[in-house]
Amino acid sequence: MGQINKNIDRYKCKKLENMLEETNDYECWIGEAEPSWQSQFIVLLMRFFRIKQRKASVKAVKKRLERLKSNPVSYTPTGLGRGINIKLKNSKGWPIYYTVPSSNPNNGNYIIFIHGGGYIDEIVKGHWQIIGELTRRSKNCCIVPIYPLAPKATAKEVVPLMAEIIGEVLENAGSAKVCIVGNSAGAGLALAAAQFLRDNGCKQPEKLILISPALNASQIRPEQYSIEKEDPLLDIEGALEGARLYAGDLNLSHPFISPLNGSFRGLPSMLIFSGTLDFLYPDSIDLAKKAKAAGVYAELYLKKAQPHNYPAMPTPEGREALDIIIKAVQ
Repeated sequence: MGQINKNIDRYKCKKLENMLEETNDYECWIGEAEPSWQSQFIVLLMRFFRIKQRKASVKAVKKRLERLKSNPVSYTPTGLGRGINIKLKNSKGWPIYYTVPSSNPNNGNYIIFIHGGGYIDEIVKGHWQIIGELTRRSKNCCIVPIYPLAPKATAKEVVPLMAEIIGEVLENAGSAKVCIVGNSAGAGLALAAAQFLRDNGCKQPEKLILISPALNASQIRPEQYSIEKEDPLLDIEGALEGARLYAGDLNLSHPFISPLNGSFRGLPSMLIFSGTLDFLYPDSIDLAKKAKAAGVYAELYLKKAQPHNYPAMPTPEGREALDIIIKAVQ
């Protein structure tokens, strides 16, 4: 620990250097290379197809929920690719998928994958493609809980049940390693569930791997509004509306919704991935600092001009991040 890359690029967020003043508190790799042409092209496509507008306001979120109500998205696996066996089980009323490599179905460790979607969107093909890569390349079993979504389900229900399901996997894993990989809202849910397990005296997973985590709906900093203007995927107003629906009757500051406000003592080590085109990235910096202050080892990979969930994208930056993740879960 303590070997920090201090070659910091000058991002649009003017306060980045202030946030990184104490980088000796944790491992931090600041990507200084210009984004690849593949990454730039994908960002251009996001802007061209106005993907951000799908959940860019309270009105847009309500419209999307109405559309999903009349035409729900299937959670059935699609895009896993070849060489994978799939089983479907049920626990606590939730469908849970198990994927294993066909060539090695009975060995390996466990990866619990918790998908994102702003608390209102179902798991999609892009998530399953990552699950397929994790399964094939790590030769581990991926466990994928299909948790209920807001507004029908709220954090008060989802976090304890997710923690209970994770706890059962940990109890039954024996000597095998259990890691959690979560992206976006799923990364926030993973952290909240780990905090819940800790508070109830339960085992912890080996690692938390958090991709573009949604960590704090209770505070939006001025610099995040500046970053949002360049963010090709997320909008603050729409993201907060999803968080409000997920919160139900809980305050947005509650650690179930904003786990950055929770305690970090006794949590497992963390790998955190974020990009500077994601308005959420300043919270990832705070997460790494708070984890280290509580004695928890954290690695933060912050990539220049990368969007939300960049490790899931077919780009050199995405492949590099995925290589790091696969090495971590083996």
